Amino acid sequence: MSKGRILVVEDDLDIQFMLKFYFTGQGYEVEAVDHGREALAVCRRQPPNLIILDIMLPDMDGFEVCRELRLSNRTKYIPIIFLTQRDERSDRLSGLELGADDYITKPFDVDELGLRVANSIQSANQIAEIDPRSKLPTGRLIEDHLRQLMRSNKQWIYIDTKIQNFDAFGDVYGFVAADELIRFTAALLSEIVEQEGTNDDYVGHPGRDNFVVISHADNVQRLQEEIVGRFAREVKQHYSFIDRERGYVLVPDAMGERRVDLMALSVGAVSTQTHRFADIREITELAAEDRRRRLSGLVDTDDTPLQTSW
Repeated sequence: MSKGRILVVEDDLDIQFMLKFYFTGQGYEVEAVDHGREALAVCRRQPPNLIILDIMLPDMDGFEVCRELRLSNRTKYIPIIFLTQRDERSDRLSGLELGADDYITKPFDVDELGLRVANSIQSANQIAEIDPRSKLPTGRLIEDHLRQLMRSNKQWIYIDTKIQNFDAFGDVYGFVAADELIRFTAALLSEIVEQEGTNDDYVGHPGRDNFVVISHADNVQRLQEEIVGRFAREVKQHYSFIDRERGYVLVPDAMGERRVDLMALSVGAVSTQTHRFADIREITELAAEDRRRRLSGLVDTDDTPLQTSW
């Protein structure tokens, strides 16, 4: 099992290759780019667990990359370790003031860097409450974001999504495949929000088969349709050829086997254009109610909305 995803942003190809080789050998998934703009695009599409960021880049410096990441709701919690030839005290302070988690100068001990990476990822998961499978913020962070929005004058929509028949998929294909399905869903939602939403949009994972999207997009109907449609098309890759062709799985039970349809995403939404919210529980319950209503009477046995902390 992967220890997490690392994004290396480094224009020295020798160092880039060395870091990719080392951290892959340590059990991480590693992606490497050599431009700041490319790094921002990667992070918005699928946020990594940590970024190793050079300051001197061809198109923009690492400080500016860090600043932009910290301004976005989808990327502001990603741990960042600056890796640079600069050793000036002012540069270190500048990086830390922007929210960087660590600062290492070249030349460096790669084993020391490895320990700092592991510690930063572990600390981020504990403090920020990031789900280890989806790499998305969970309950408390979602609540905090909703509180900020409720105090603002912005228009937004809260979209509650649930993977239908997720438990049946896990029963047939096992927990490893189920975890991979969670990672796939998180990446898909992040990609769609990047393409159809705004930089202020937010993707969270309250738990299990539930995800939330909070969007400021103009065309939220298109956003919801894209979420449901793309999941229906792309989730089939997680099934065997036989199950894809017949459109269902056979789940063992006390009576022998029962047919369960392939997974699909159900969505429900509530907007500030039609509601004034008194508390977070009202938001989550109204969205869950809308999702159940859209299922046209189908029974949903696991509907628990985001649990608030009071």
